[in-house]
Amino acid sequence: MESSNLIRHKNGRQRKQVGGTLPPENMNDMESDFSELGIEDEREQGSLLLRGSPRRSGIRGELGNVSLLLFLYVLQGIPLGLGGSIPLILQSKNVSYKDQAFFSFVFWPFSLKLLWAPLVDALYFSRFGRRKSWLVPTQYLLGLFMLYLSAKVESLLQSKGGPDVVTLTAVFFMLAFLAATQDIAVDGWALTMLSRENVGYASTCNSVGQTAGYFLGNVLFLALESPDFCNKYLRIVPKDTGIVTLSDFLFFWGVVFLISTTLVAIFKRENVRGRRTTTTPEETQGVMETYKLLLSIIKMPTVFTFCLLLLTAKMGFSAADAVTGLKLMEAGVPKEQLALLAVPMVPLQIFLPVVISRYTAGPRPLDIFYKAFPFRLLIGLEFALLVWWTPSVKQEGAFPVYYYAVVLLSYALHQVALYSMYVACMAFHAKVSDPLIGGTYMTLLNTVTNLGGNWPSTVALWLVDPLTSKECQGAAGQSCGSSEEALLCVKEGGVCVTTLDGYYVESVVCVVMGLAWWVWLGKKMRRLQEQSPAAWKCRVN
Repeated sequence: MESSNLIRHKNGRQRKQVGGTLPPENMNDMESDFSELGIEDEREQGSLLLRGSPRRSGIRGELGNVSLLLFLYVLQGIPLGLGGSIPLILQSKNVSYKDQAFFSFVFWPFSLKLLWAPLVDALYFSRFGRRKSWLVPTQYLLGLFMLYLSAKVESLLQSKGGPDVVTLTAVFFMLAFLAATQDIAVDGWALTMLSRENVGYASTCNSVGQTAGYFLGNVLFLALESPDFCNKYLRIVPKDTGIVTLSDFLFFWGVVFLISTTLVAIFKRENVRGRRTTTTPEETQGVMETYKLLLSIIKMPTVFTFCLLLLTAKMGFSAADAVTGLKLMEAGVPKEQLALLAVPMVPLQIFLPVVISRYTAGPRPLDIFYKAFPFRLLIGLEFALLVWWTPSVKQEGAFPVYYYAVVLLSYALHQVALYSMYVACMAFHAKVSDPLIGGTYMTLLNTVTNLGGNWPSTVALWLVDPLTSKECQGAAGQSCGSSEEALLCVKEGGVCVTTLDGYYVESVVCVVMGLAWWVWLGKKMRRLQEQSPAAWKCRVN
């Protein structure tokens, strides 16, 4: 294998909220991978342009390359969408929230891919192609994992004693890991596949393609898998099953992955570049220097303080973001309806960054972050009230239109607060990142931001069950403190009744923690804007 002296790093993605579209942290990944690249990426891009080939004007001459990039990003979104749909399926099978917390680790690889991105960018087989060396085997593995899952997933979901959450987590974690690795390769290839004048279309392909793939793997799948949705909107004669099953969906996309990857491996050639003169020790040193650079950035006092604040800022939102959708399902809202509520949010999610960026373009973008913070905390309390209100609205097994209108309005308000914080944070990242190492610097800050959302979500899911109190009614001397005691209660003719839902406890605790963070640490984050530019610059040897 050969390696490159110029290492490109990609930021991670935060987990998708249940019942929502791609969160803005994902949009951040799409845009910063291309628009916030450091000058080392620009130099590399220039060196990889086809030498001696005629310059093609406009996008028409590269429609084939643009279409291929778009398709590769659609493929990337499929496993991500499927991973986001599994918690809803697990919730319909009454798994514990500890199981949901365990499965939430599936969403971590995109936030951790910075750890192996330098290796993916540096090690390759020159004869096969720098990006294809990783893209082809990664997509083959994705296809094979999907085919394996298509044969096993039903048994994993319906195994004796409930779904096999450990195996499901392991397999879908691998899917997410492979998708993250594929993302690194495709992002790098996008910069060299297109000419310099058209390279801006790469971020558009990323955004549109991955969002479309996520929609196919999440919203469309959940709708077609639902018997109720299919019988109501797509069938004349009702049936007990949906139009597709999870096994069918996985098998279809597994075959698509294998066929399309074979075609790319055979027919698509990477741009030819000159022979490299770098020796192997120097190449290895380049990778190690990248990791040393990341460490040196983190050690800077201002960056270290900022990273700690980013890792703790989203604790107050964890219950609302991670648990609300599952609690709505528990209250009877169909999972396909939750997924479909994401569709009308797309125009809002496109419009909001444009409007908010007008207020974050100045010297103090984190002021918007600070002002939006308490409003997002209050919306978390409103989510808890919404969950409490939901059972009383249900009529004859269904919910009226006005209920979904309230849910949609609540989610829209949440998006306004969320995007205000997101755009402000990204603007500050761009403001303080050292331009000499802009790509690496931005990616590190984005990765820390995403991790700051991942770990509180996992903890919030994990604590729902321990904070919930239940009692056995109808069977004297029995309790419901554990799953075994609950089964014994039912066996004795009783029923377990929830006396205190841990979700409400978490919602209040999270808001209190969030307010405390806002009062004390939020002001500290605002003061970071007063640091001189020199405090953010990294000394590179």
